[in-house]
Amino acid sequence: MKILVMSCSTGGGHNTAAKAILEELERRGHQAVLLDPYELAHRNLDRKVGDTYIHLVQRAPSLFGVAYRLGEAYRRLPWRSPVYWVNGRMCTLMQEYLERHTYDAIITTHLFPGEILTYMKNQGIKVPETVFVATDYTCIPFTEEIDCDYYVIPSQRLEADFEARGIKKERLVPAGIPVRHAFGEQKSREELLEELQLAPDRRYLLLSGGSMGAGRICRMVESLEVYLAAHADTSLIVICGSNQKLYARMQERFGEHAQILLLQTTDRMAEYMKVCDVFLSKPGGLSSTEAAAAQVPLIHISPIPGCETKNMRYFSSIGMSEAVGNSSRALLPALEELENATKAEEMKEKQKEYVNPFAAAQICDLVERTAGRQRKTAQEE
Repeated sequence: MKILVMSCSTGGGHNTAAKAILEELERRGHQAVLLDPYELAHRNLDRKVGDTYIHLVQRAPSLFGVAYRLGEAYRRLPWRSPVYWVNGRMCTLMQEYLERHTYDAIITTHLFPGEILTYMKNQGIKVPETVFVATDYTCIPFTEEIDCDYYVIPSQRLEADFEARGIKKERLVPAGIPVRHAFGEQKSREELLEELQLAPDRRYLLLSGGSMGAGRICRMVESLEVYLAAHADTSLIVICGSNQKLYARMQERFGEHAQILLLQTTDRMAEYMKVCDVFLSKPGGLSSTEAAAAQVPLIHISPIPGCETKNMRYFSSIGMSEAVGNSSRALLPALEELENATKAEEMKEKQKEYVNPFAAAQICDLVERTAGRQRKTAQEE
């Protein structure tokens, strides 16, 4: 089959989830294409959309929280959102693209392409089977106004949340958030440490602000200096993501610290997670799922107000993470609690119980079963 996977660069998690699905589709021998629909518009629009979001999150996360709360309030109104109408302007370009390229199904890991496809359907334009993949542990604003054949959600525990927004139960598929195959690979810690050129006789903490390098990373590292001073056998790995200013500040402030290793972006996140003893991260839906799939004790820090706050609440409420939030004072007690081997193992067991590391495979199973059946019927006709 030929499958179109759509995403949008407002946050790395959407693209990472899309790439995980693409990886699995290609592994099965399907033709798969990844598309940001804004690439179809004038040059660099996709980058401008992504950069606008990233700058907002990096510089003024509280404003994003305000926008999210406005979205929550607006969804109570009886008419469609501005998000729908703005994305509807992409209808003609998307229609022309689909006339040039034939697909058996479309999978979208972002709301915006879902809005475009819904606008097309409402204009009477035929589109292939559509599957929306939620990448946060909540039904984000305006999910309910898109019209997809199936909605892949992170957990059966969230079905009521989506149903309450008017999405029919028979369309919900609680398969989970897709992660790359590397998170399910079985390699020894010793082998991974050698690949990453890390010392085998040390404990490792991993700190990340996501692909954008958002959150109060510098403040958190300052708090962790106290912990490192008391634990000479421990090193801190900090991943700054695409945030060049953050990386420069970190180099200036901590570049000479013997126990701190600073990195920019990396394509080996799975390996770093698997060798670390504790992962400290803002509660993105994708990064949190990756941590659970890698079976690593998790501390949530610096949530972007909105869906990340809900992700943190979901994980901590069922024992899959410790929620520190923006409180640097709570960071050291959380670390000390996870030094307890029993506590750490209990968290890993909860992660194993509630997060499906094979979501990408199950999403592909769904598409093969449903779109494949439609394709067979069309060929017989």
